[in-house]
Amino acid sequence: MKKNLTSIGILFVFILSLIIFTGCAEKKSAVKSDAAKVQETAPAPVKTTDSANQNNVAAPADTANSKVTADEQPVNLETKTEKSPLRDINFDFDSFVIRSDAREILQVNADYLSKHRVSSVVVEGHCDERGTAEYNMALGERRAQEARKYLVNLGIRESMIKTVSYGNERPLDTASNEEAWAKNRRAHFVVNP
Repeated sequence: MKKNLTSIGILFVFILSLIIFTGCAEKKSAVKSDAAKVQETAPAPVKTTDSANQNNVAAPADTANSKVTADEQPVNLETKTEKSPLRDINFDFDSFVIRSDAREILQVNADYLSKHRVSSVVVEGHCDERGTAEYNMALGERRAQEARKYLVNLGIRESMIKTVSYGNERPLDTASNEEAWAKNRRAHFVVNP
């Protein structure tokens, strides 16, 4: 009887150890390796002045400029950085589903990538400050992967798009309110010419 309990205890500790080490190894290899690759190319976050309403829907900066053709640069300068001609997309709280407004932005981004010489694109997944660091890293990775899949479905070469998650480490707006959180739930695109 005592031998059976000891065997069960050892088996339990072994299985628990495997689960812990397997989970940690996957997280490090998926996030750390991509983060190291883009550390030098990632631009610093830029604060924006646009806001979102309380329903977590990104407000268009200007209705006349919200539709952009693929032949011109995106007009909305508030949602892009100096180094990226592509516009960011936003997500709802605790979600990695591509919204309808984000689909339009991704179409414009795909048109730009198709018509310009770009060697690679890094899709950065970001989250707001709520949730644990581990959860936000995983959610940011899923957001980046979904944006990547959508661009691939629009005809962009899969091999030129890399993903990285920053979780809540690089907020666009450091305030702790719904308006700031809506801005921080995003996928940002870094273009390498």
